[in-house]
Amino acid sequence: MPVSEALSTQRNDESFETVWDEVLWRGLVHVSTDRAELRSLLAGAPVTYYCGFDPTAASLHLGNLVQLLLMRRFQLAGHRPLALVGGSTGLIGDPKPTAERTLNSKETVAEFVGYLQAQVSKFLSFEGSNAARLVNNLDWTAPLSAIDFLRDVGKYFRVGTMLKKDAVTARLNSDAGISYAEFSYQVLQGMDFLELYRSFGCVLQTGGSDQWGNLVSGTDLIRKAEGVSVHAIGTPLITNTDGTKFGKSEGNAVWLDPALTSPYAFYQFWLNTDDADVIERLKIFTFLSRVEIDRLGGVVESEPFRRHAQRALALEVTSLVHGMDATSAAIAASAALFGQGELHDLDPHTLEAALRELPNTTTTADTSVMQLLVDTGLAASLSESRRAVEQGGVYLNNTKVGDAVLTLEGNTLAGGMAVLRRGKKTLAGIFVETPMTPLR
Repeated sequence: MPVSEALSTQRNDESFETVWDEVLWRGLVHVSTDRAELRSLLAGAPVTYYCGFDPTAASLHLGNLVQLLLMRRFQLAGHRPLALVGGSTGLIGDPKPTAERTLNSKETVAEFVGYLQAQVSKFLSFEGSNAARLVNNLDWTAPLSAIDFLRDVGKYFRVGTMLKKDAVTARLNSDAGISYAEFSYQVLQGMDFLELYRSFGCVLQTGGSDQWGNLVSGTDLIRKAEGVSVHAIGTPLITNTDGTKFGKSEGNAVWLDPALTSPYAFYQFWLNTDDADVIERLKIFTFLSRVEIDRLGGVVESEPFRRHAQRALALEVTSLVHGMDATSAAIAASAALFGQGELHDLDPHTLEAALRELPNTTTTADTSVMQLLVDTGLAASLSESRRAVEQGGVYLNNTKVGDAVLTLEGNTLAGGMAVLRRGKKTLAGIFVETPMTPLR
C-alpha cells in the first residue's frame, strides 16, 4: 500500500469521548495552555492549528514524526492543519543548548524546504473541507523591513521575559553565549503564530516541549497585539527507559528519508524496541486502538519472548512512513538473513541496506570462507574458523559450508554480495570487489 493510501485507513479511537482525551491517553501532552479550554475547543467546531518544521537538514526525523501524527489526529477529528516549513526561521535555527548553529546558505535552506514540504505532505490529507495547507514563513518575513519588524512586532516583547526562556538561559550559561540572531528566534516564531492567526484564524500551535518558550511567545504576542487568547501544546521529549535519547541509532538520527535511513534499518530500529518502551511507542506512533494496544501489552507481560508488540510496532510505523511494499521487503530480508526465506528473491537495494547494518567487509572473489570469518569478526583466528566449519556451524547464503577453503567465486548473490552466518544468529555481510556499476 503506497504511503498516500495509508491516510484512508487511519482513524481516531471512537472509545474516547474527544480527541483531547485520546491524545492525553497516548501521552502526547507534556505541557499546554488551559487544558479544560483545549478539551472544549477540540471537541467543538473545526479550528485551524499549526506546527512548524525548520529546514535545518535535508530530512525530517522521528521527533518530527511525533508532531506529524499529532497533527493528523487533530485533522481526523475535523480540524484544519497548517504545516509550516520555515524558510526564514530555517536560515537562523532555534538556539541549541550549547553552541551556535552552523548557518546554511540561502540556496541550501530553499532546497531543504522543498524536501521537507514533500515529506510533510505524505502525512496529512490535502482534500476535503479540512484540507491541510503548506505555508512558508519566508513569504511574510522576506518583504518585512528591519524597522517594520521592530516597530510592529518587536515592541511587544520584553527583554527580561525573553532572557528567562530555558533555551536562552542555557546558552547564556554556556561558554558560547548566544548571538542576537538566535536570541531573536522566539520573536520570529511568535510572529509566525500572529501571521497565521490573522490570515487563517489559527488558534493553536503544537510543538515539542523543549520549544515551549517559543510556543508561548506566539500566544503572548497574539494576546498583546489582538487581545485574543490562543493555545499551545508541547509534546513530551521521548526518551528510552534506560535514559538514552530516543530516535538515535548508533549515535545517528533515524531519518524519514529512505536515502538517509533505509526502510530495512528503520524497521529494525522499531523491532529492537525494549519491552519497557514498546507500549508507549505503540500509543504515540501508531493508529492502533486502545483495545489492541492493551492486548499487546498483555502479550508483552505473558510472552515477551514472542515480541509480538515489537513486530506490530515495526510493521505499523514502517508502513506508515515508507509504504507497505518497502516494509514487506524489509520483513522478507530480515527473515531471509536468518535462513527463513530465500535470499536470491530479495531485491539488491534491500539486501545491500540489510548487509550494511551488519558487520561487513569488502573483499575479492578468491577469498576463502575461513578468512572471511576472521575479516568480519565472526571468528578470532583462522584455526577457530576452520573448527567452526568442521563443526557444521557456518553458512554462506544460508547454505552450510563443508570446506573452510571454499571461496566466493560463483557463490555470491545479486550485485556481488553474500551473507555469512555462524550459528543461528551471528551474521556478517560480504561485498565482492567487482568492475560492475555499484548499486548506489
